[in-house]
Amino acid sequence: MAAEIRKLLKQVVDQQTGFVELRYSGKTSRSVVVEKGKVEAASVKRRCGVGVRVLEQGTWGFSSTGATDEASITRAIKRAKDAARASAGQRQASISTLPPAALAQGDFDDPSAVEVDAISLDEKLDLARITEERTRAESPRITSASCAYSEIDERKAIVTSDGADTSFRILRPEFRVQAVAESKGILSVANESIGVTGNWDCLFRGDRKSKMVSDAAKFAIDLLEAEKPAGGRATVILAPSIVGLLVHEAIGHTVEADFVQSGSVAQGKIGQRVGSDLVTLCDSGFSEYAGGAGGTMPIDDEGVYTKRATIIDKGILTSYLHNRESAAHFGVEPTGNARAWDFCDQPIIRMRNTYLEPGDSTLDQMIAGMQDGYLLDGPKNGQADATGEFMFAVQNAWRIKNGKRGPLVKGVTLSGVAFDVMQTVDAVSSEFRWELGSGYCGKGQPAKVDAGGPYVRCQVLLGGTQE
Repeated sequence: MAAEIRKLLKQVVDQQTGFVELRYSGKTSRSVVVEKGKVEAASVKRRCGVGVRVLEQGTWGFSSTGATDEASITRAIKRAKDAARASAGQRQASISTLPPAALAQGDFDDPSAVEVDAISLDEKLDLARITEERTRAESPRITSASCAYSEIDERKAIVTSDGADTSFRILRPEFRVQAVAESKGILSVANESIGVTGNWDCLFRGDRKSKMVSDAAKFAIDLLEAEKPAGGRATVILAPSIVGLLVHEAIGHTVEADFVQSGSVAQGKIGQRVGSDLVTLCDSGFSEYAGGAGGTMPIDDEGVYTKRATIIDKGILTSYLHNRESAAHFGVEPTGNARAWDFCDQPIIRMRNTYLEPGDSTLDQMIAGMQDGYLLDGPKNGQADATGEFMFAVQNAWRIKNGKRGPLVKGVTLSGVAFDVMQTVDAVSSEFRWELGSGYCGKGQPAKVDAGGPYVRCQVLLGGTQE
């Protein structure tokens, strides 16, 4: 469908003058939720339309239409041009031109979407129902459970007057399991979730589904008896899930070029040391090191190929994340980070798959080399700001004493300033995982992203009890 609409968009663009960008977006979302043995939700939603952006008198004009015929798109172009002319006098700095970019040509369809299409909604509902039932059956101490399956089947076509002429289709399924344990009136909750770009083989590779069930139940039960840790500055090993949360929330957003221009902590730091020599941080539209990363996409929403951007190279900040406009401002090439959630959203700078590159150590070596500290895994929630300061809650934390992993502890938070923490990194594992493919990143509009990396040993401020 997107490939057919691409031809129409090209026909419309060829009749226009000036810079015109047309972007068709079509989404089909499916979701099922089962809780306590009952189906709580089952839905299918479809939405499509065309977003129009023009560059007129040095400023952007935007409009959109839910129709996909030539007349409606042409009228939307006129509205966008009228909007640009009306606002041109209010813009502080005009956009003289857009920089050259590697603009995509052709169709890029992922065959995974066709495979999952063949699986009925009833089968997906059975998957959630059986998984929820098995989670409750793990132990008498599991008092309730829930399971959710969802997917987004996305088709896009992007045509611009300066050469982009492309379309793609991708599918992003995700799966969640929650277990609730109870003892003497005390409740504990554990969550396991995965999200990928690809098919069910990618989502459930290995014995991942069964492991999610057993892990959710086990952690919920173990957390009932867990003690709280001592608070204070601590040596920790961050699992790939926590590494992903840190590099996305506390570093990735600070290097998005629009945030940089607004005064984030990364402003003016290109060429400066912001981490130890072991830290190399990247953002890519491809699934590097392991398959199925949830933010994978061949083309961004300006029609630019989503190449890998090296943000930090061996501790030195080397790049921001750019769309075409910010690339022109900084005098660099676009990195393919312009993204829009829906046809009625304008493209803004967003991450895709953000990660630390793996190193040479192993997790066992890193644990053996610690006298006292913690292994942290399973992000729960938290916050970070433009200064790079962060505070995250952790679901699973183990005490490490004399080079050995000890019991689970609970109620753990970690905090610090991201670039300061990166300076303390003294070991990075060769193991690598994508961990944040489920859920959404928010920045005025949602986006599907992923983040992850290796195990990383560093120093943070740990929240807990006072000794």
